[in-house]
Amino acid sequence: MILISVLACGTMLAADRPAKRQVKQQARINEGVKSGELTKREATKLQVEKAKLHKEIKQDRKDGPGLTPAERAKIEAKQDKLSRDIAREKHDAQTRK
Repeated sequence: MILISVLACGTMLAADRPAKRQVKQQARINEGVKSGELTKREATKLQVEKAKLHKEIKQDRKDGPGLTPAERAKIEAKQDKLSRDIAREKHDAQTRK
């Protein structure tokens, strides 16, 4: 019984991870716009990329009860890419005027 509770809790935490990352990534984009590190064009590009990922996550969750390990791995890889894109855009030579 305890093992089932631990496994269920771990599954819920793993399912919540993409949502937490999305919130953090949005905050990083907002911070970049506010500080001038991101141009409007860069921020828009990142927002579109983030929206596509969010749509994919919602669709994967509709397919069944939670995310499969393969879906989770695919989403984490895409979130890693988005995170790198945010960092790269924030630290490039372009700044908001």
